[in-house]
Amino acid sequence: MSYLMSNYTPLAVTFIKGSGCHLTDDKGETYLDALCGVGVTGLGHAHPEISKAIQSQSQQLLHTSNWYHIQHQETLAEELCKLANMDGVFFGNSGAEANEAAIKIARLHAHANQIDKPVILTAKQSFHGRTMATLSATGNPKVQAGFAPLVSEFIHVEFNDINAIQAHQNNSKITAVMLEPIQGESGVIVPDANYLNQVQEICQKNNWLLILDEVQTGIGRTGKMFAHQYNHITPDVLTLAKGLGNGVPIGACLAKGKAAKLLTPGTHGSTFGGNPLVCRVALTVLDIIKQDNILNNATHMGEYIVASFADKLKSVDHVLEIRSKGLMIAIELTKDCSQLLQQALDKKLLINITGQSIRLLPPLIINKDQADEMINIICELVSAL
Repeated sequence: MSYLMSNYTPLAVTFIKGSGCHLTDDKGETYLDALCGVGVTGLGHAHPEISKAIQSQSQQLLHTSNWYHIQHQETLAEELCKLANMDGVFFGNSGAEANEAAIKIARLHAHANQIDKPVILTAKQSFHGRTMATLSATGNPKVQAGFAPLVSEFIHVEFNDINAIQAHQNNSKITAVMLEPIQGESGVIVPDANYLNQVQEICQKNNWLLILDEVQTGIGRTGKMFAHQYNHITPDVLTLAKGLGNGVPIGACLAKGKAAKLLTPGTHGSTFGGNPLVCRVALTVLDIIKQDNILNNATHMGEYIVASFADKLKSVDHVLEIRSKGLMIAIELTKDCSQLLQQALDKKLLINITGQSIRLLPPLIINKDQADEMINIICELVSAL
């Protein structure tokens, strides 16, 4: 009998340790991890420098309170702001909390501009979290099912359709546009190259905030530190989590200019957000990304993996499309492929299936031999469908 609530349906495997790109189960079997805990452990499992940082900090100080200065928090805030060209950071414990803070900032922006009932534009098939506000922002009815009434101040528009955003320019209640640069949960949906630039132009023209949810795309996943850097833009609000802590829970909401001044004393908070442990770990993550040239590896290995898939699967009729940016990869098929989740597990490979797409989020440290192992298994499974 399990005493866990039944909101998860875990596969029949229990992992007890990890090293680099691999996990080991309680039977001693080793698996190649091409999912990274859904884009979290980008630097691999049990990274020695991260483990050392956790141990060292745990022996010094785990928690005080945000009622006091926290040195590692202030250092991390400075590092992130310099990397992202932002002015201020609020730390929480997850991507949902980071997005919740972003929504609060948008509401404050609206009220500062005498908008009593503000509305935020978000995209259909987006995913922003599972709190009531972020769930409402999410453009996926399946995720929202059973939780009505939702927070109503969101309008969901088609992703990668600039006309869908332009159509709301006369709506005086709009206060922000909130988007993922690449939609991850719906199957790595990559928009047109200039889409975000066009969205930013509309936002600036209408005094709307541009909020970019980089919970999944940030911290090197796409080959740049932040995916929006491909567009050479800076959003008003930027949210991060997942890869920032490499498995230690941390979320960050960054803001620039007027948006960075809207959270004032007493307007928002978090008991555990930005504690000494998680900030020390996140600083270590950023150091490793820089010193080990991780962004370059993510770019080149992503290109190699996608080129290999394109070559090996070119004659497979039921392969519809391969989508990617860095090490954020999806193979969309023309038929149901849900059985591949277990079949891959049987071959000691961890992947994700979303809709009719195979989604891959391998570690940013993956090497060619590991990539070839992943490629060969997936091509074998796809060809046999």
